[in-house]
Amino acid sequence: MALRISPLGWGAAVVAVVGLVLGRWLGWAEAAALGAALTGVLVVSLLMTLGRSRFAVTLDMADRRVKVGERAVGRVEVRNGGRRRSLPATIELPVGAAVAELAVPGLGPGVSHDELFAIPTARRAVVVVGPVRSVRGDPLGLARRAVRWTTPVELFVHPLTVGLTGSGSGLLRDLEGQSTRDLSDSDLSFHALRDYVAGDDRRYIHWRTTARRGSLMVKQFEDTRRTQTVIALGTDPRDYRDEDEFELAVSIVASLAVQTIREQRDIAVLAGPGALRVETPPLLLDDCSRLVLQDGGAGVALLGRRVARETPDVSVAVLVTGSRPDDATLRLGARHVPAGTRTVLVRCERDAEVAVRTQGPLSLATVGALSDLPRMLRRVVA
Repeated sequence: MALRISPLGWGAAVVAVVGLVLGRWLGWAEAAALGAALTGVLVVSLLMTLGRSRFAVTLDMADRRVKVGERAVGRVEVRNGGRRRSLPATIELPVGAAVAELAVPGLGPGVSHDELFAIPTARRAVVVVGPVRSVRGDPLGLARRAVRWTTPVELFVHPLTVGLTGSGSGLLRDLEGQSTRDLSDSDLSFHALRDYVAGDDRRYIHWRTTARRGSLMVKQFEDTRRTQTVIALGTDPRDYRDEDEFELAVSIVASLAVQTIREQRDIAVLAGPGALRVETPPLLLDDCSRLVLQDGGAGVALLGRRVARETPDVSVAVLVTGSRPDDATLRLGARHVPAGTRTVLVRCERDAEVAVRTQGPLSLATVGALSDLPRMLRRVVA
């Protein structure tokens, strides 16, 4: 509950005091009359803010996660929890930086009133909806008293993504099953049988061969490799021509990461001040909704260092940036990625044609639209 005097109200109070003082000291009747009139208006305004509403208010969002372009639908329910009929009231619903006003009619005891609302989502963001508050005030706007009824709700506007199933996600495919020449006593790729020696794990004894030969035989395996994919996004505004280019970069990061998570592969996504959550696609997309360009953010020249520092065991690295860095800067960013890492540098340049150049383990790719991402990946892994 908060009582607020508007700037107009404070101005009226100052004029009222000055008028009363001048009227008393100088005998200026007109000034005294003006001061008395304004004092009366202020008293009436304050009286109109008094009173207590016994509302029970519910703020319900049909879905707290939507994609860019979808409408988020919600409902505000106001119920009269008192024993007497309530007076008509005004309910305010903050939505981001805007405030919507909802008119609530007089309600009988136990009667409720519903107001439906829809929020357009033109851009990726986290929109704070609420808290719902009732407002009492005077018609002149001199004073108002607001009572908060609900807690704020976060609405996540997720970036657009494109499906990658069967369309070139081979770059992110798990390398499990691609055997190396290193032998191991416990892995997934069976290689051969050998004689048992003291200390071998008895779980790997091959009993059928042991029975046939009369001596213990154990399985020997070849090491297999697993991919740890790291996707790093540059957030330095100097790397991007405009906000739309950054939105394309975020959508590419989200698309690659969601596909990798769905395939249950090891992944880390580095963006902003820390790593994004990768337990489930919704959590990842929630964190993507918060990403912003920031002065001092990591540019592409620093992404390789960050990958090496935070994920030294990486086997596939995808570095995503805007169109401003030149090829020399891109290669500088890739130079610090751990040796032997399959590295793809993705330059986002709106409306550009797909282009891929590969030299050894490094690929430089250009993408002009989100729909071009599957085609770019197919060319990278070709």
